[in-house]
Amino acid sequence: MQVDLLSSAQSAHTLHLFHQHSPLVHCMTNDVVQTFTANTLLAIGASPAMVIETEEASQFAAIASALLINVGTLTQPRAQAMRAAVEQAKSSQNTLDA
Repeated sequence: MQVDLLSSAQSAHTLHLFHQHSPLVHCMTNDVVQTFTANTLLAIGASPAMVIETEEASQFAAIASALLINVGTLTQPRAQAMRAAVEQAKSSQNTLDA
């Protein structure tokens, strides 16, 4: 299986977009890496939000610029929330234009 890699120019352009737009990233991750994930996103210019509750996940996915999902230590309630967020994110089609 061939893996497509970003060129240095593509990587620089993507980072530039992050700095220009400060995307709101809806993070659905496990408790172990929440702080690390948030700090990494902040360091590259994003605005992370750790929204993992089922009731809020779909609503928040509709306004976020991106959706990040980490299925480590997955539980049934989190899986349901993640599915709802993915469906909403797909229908919202919020993206950064490259």
